[in-house]
Amino acid sequence: MKTVDAKPLLLHNRAFTLLFAARAISVLGNGFARVALAFAVLGLPGATPTELSVVLACQALPQLLFVLLGGVIADRTSRSGLMIVADVIGLLAYGAMAVVLLSGQATIPVLAALAVVSGIPLPLFLPALSGVVPEIVPTERLQQANALLQSAVSLSLVLGFGLSGLVVSLVGAGWAIALNAASFLVSAVLVGAMRLPPQARATAKSGWVDLRDGWREFSSRQWLWVMVLQSTVTVAGIVAVTGVLGPLAAEDGLGGAPAWSVIVACHSLGMLAGSTVARHLRPRRPLLTAVLLSFVYPLPMVLLGVVAPVWLTALSMFACGVAGSWFGVLWMTTVQREVPAESLSRVSSYDLFGQLTLAPLTLLFVGPLAQSFGYGAVLVWFGALVLLSSLGALLSPQVRRLSSG
Repeated sequence: MKTVDAKPLLLHNRAFTLLFAARAISVLGNGFARVALAFAVLGLPGATPTELSVVLACQALPQLLFVLLGGVIADRTSRSGLMIVADVIGLLAYGAMAVVLLSGQATIPVLAALAVVSGIPLPLFLPALSGVVPEIVPTERLQQANALLQSAVSLSLVLGFGLSGLVVSLVGAGWAIALNAASFLVSAVLVGAMRLPPQARATAKSGWVDLRDGWREFSSRQWLWVMVLQSTVTVAGIVAVTGVLGPLAAEDGLGGAPAWSVIVACHSLGMLAGSTVARHLRPRRPLLTAVLLSFVYPLPMVLLGVVAPVWLTALSMFACGVAGSWFGVLWMTTVQREVPAESLSRVSSYDLFGQLTLAPLTLLFVGPLAQSFGYGAVLVWFGALVLLSSLGALLSPQVRRLSSG
């Protein structure tokens, strides 16, 4: 295990500082929206867990459909320009959602339609972001850069989740979602101020050729597709818990939106602690370390399933946040180091595509499953599946042996 020089030189880099601020502000708004949207749906007259599943599935589906396109565009054009486009779409989608909620015109079909649009920014923004970081940061500083960005994400989620329950309780979900819309505007302005120089791109004859070449880079690395398969199952479990099952458990026996906000805020505090660890330590076997960390993920699922006390569930979510944040930094740094720069956004889009594959179906069916079998049983099932996926990843020799150099 190596230590990493943590001198704050990156914060003297103008482009990185603007990117850091853009991520912090945008994620702060998303923290409000993730809690607010769930309780906005559940607060409609006669709303059911199935209807919540439908709305969240509508948000997840375009993330799956557009993510490969986002990778191709990011490798062909200005990555920062694509990030601005994504922010503008988020501003319009969440702004409209806030208007219908605050005006009392919200219905399940209207929220579902706006949820579709609100799902488009993520698959455009993230592949571009993965390629922008190596453009503005030296290779030897990549892990520190990813850890600092993760710190921004974590701290913003702590504030967003921690305050969102209070805002929802006092003034309603519409104002929380309006704050998210404003955060997209600020993020777009900050990214635009980065003014990155044009990057030379190797442009193929068609997008299909770009996709094929990206797939070749992705599929030729066993460690890459094995880890993505693990993440496919893990992300399905996480979106089921954070999107539907967790709010249901909180509404039924933990105290509603304020209790759920405390739980998810503790998760974000754990992410902040994990990113701090990741900024200072570089394991010799980054992927092996990442998989071992993932064995923590099922714990909060099981505790929510058995309706454990809020403090115990919050503690487990803190531990999960530490593991998940460190995992993410190790993973992103490994991909950025091992994959050629000209293919990085496309490979990242295949990574995201794999992670998001089961999310729409999970969100669509988890509500009906909870109604049929009880949310507690479904939470325990997801915990078991996530545990099995981590055990499966350890079977790959490349995952166990890949070195950080």
